[in-house]
Amino acid sequence: MSTFLRLSSTAAAALVLAGCASVNFDQALQDTNTGTIDFTQGKLELSRSDQQRQARSKLSSELLAKPLKQDDAVQLALANSPALQTLLAQSWADQASANQLGRIANPIFTFERVRSGNELDIGRMLSFGLLDLLTLPRRMEISRGQTALAKVQLSANVVEQVTQVRQAWVRAVAAQQTLQYAEQINATAQASAELAKRMYQVGNFNKLQRTRQQSFYADSAARLASSQHASTAAREELVRLMGLTTEQSAQLKLPERLPDLPKEAYPANVVNATALQQRLDVQMARNQLDMAGKSQGLNLLNSLVDVELGIIRNTTFENNAQGHKTTARGYELGIRLPIFDWGSAQRDSMNAQSLAAANRYESTVRGASSQLREGYSAYRTAYDVARHYRDEIVPLRKTMAEENVLRYNGMLIGVFELLADTRDQISSVQAAISAYQQFWLADAALAASMIGKPTALGAMPMAGGGTAAEAGH
Repeated sequence: MSTFLRLSSTAAAALVLAGCASVNFDQALQDTNTGTIDFTQGKLELSRSDQQRQARSKLSSELLAKPLKQDDAVQLALANSPALQTLLAQSWADQASANQLGRIANPIFTFERVRSGNELDIGRMLSFGLLDLLTLPRRMEISRGQTALAKVQLSANVVEQVTQVRQAWVRAVAAQQTLQYAEQINATAQASAELAKRMYQVGNFNKLQRTRQQSFYADSAARLASSQHASTAAREELVRLMGLTTEQSAQLKLPERLPDLPKEAYPANVVNATALQQRLDVQMARNQLDMAGKSQGLNLLNSLVDVELGIIRNTTFENNAQGHKTTARGYELGIRLPIFDWGSAQRDSMNAQSLAAANRYESTVRGASSQLREGYSAYRTAYDVARHYRDEIVPLRKTMAEENVLRYNGMLIGVFELLADTRDQISSVQAAISAYQQFWLADAALAASMIGKPTALGAMPMAGGGTAAEAGH
């Protein structure tokens, strides 16, 4: 009898121990806010009550009441985006699933009632997986590892989402600013074409001169249409990332221009010092490697054997005058015999997964420094190019414009030369805007790479080429 009591007490203790663990998602959010403070400003939360939703709605209205700065756009996305709330809810579900692994399966109670002649047999059995009980400490350890991995994954997803909002804000403001200058170029080209038309009609211009000015105007009209769509597309991308409704998108106001360049760029040594200290992708790869090692021994045992223990109590009643009854107690063991399947395929799979986890970790560590160096190169190049436009090209174009105005007033050049110089000056400003845009995109990408969620640099146009070069022609 003492054996049954010990087994029963052990099973009960295990059930209580396994059932006590729960998911504290509020603590997980707090940890994410602390670890990604530069991205969330500590304001990441999952809305689960009407009061929280009303507070989010109020904050969204306050942010939309003024021109939206980059940090405000991030806060608006954190407060307003259903996609971000979906991400948080899914992380909660992932952490709950990881927590479930550390719990033992519920016991099974079996009741049996059999009548045979004058006898009535009542059987009761409480059974539970003995192997589940024996492996509970290891499974709880694995569960904690998977929960930690889910928390790191949440931080990585939040960093990615915030980075997308930052870059979308940069593109939207730059596209709006570029559109303004495209309208100015179109206006000057239209004036030039109209003047050329009149001069051609009175015989002061030949057909080639008139056609050249008309060609400038046609080209500027096409560029204006493209700029209008680019501005709309960039704005709508930002609207989607912030989760704005139709009414909210109508209230959205963006600043007239991109922020000024910082006085100094980040030094390279500061960036490299963070390579392997805080990168989230390295943490995730390390956690996956640890869990693969811990899971391998557990899965090896499960692939070979399974044991089920049942505690039995049977009572027999005699249907006669004496009404005697007898009680039988015992236990039952169910053991799965590895006759047909020795688990070789499962063991091969486990070995392969462990090897893959080890190589994944090594690959992530090796790639971390390289990604940071590439990201810093893009950041520093964009900074130098944007500063060159600010300090050299734009001032030179401004000086040339002022000199041409003086020459025009002195009747040394004509109106068409003055209009052409104006177009060139505006085009150089557009190229400068493109360089500023590239810098702030690279700045957001570098911030993400420093914490461990690198942004694909190949998706962004290089400063001085592509868009910038085209705008300068």
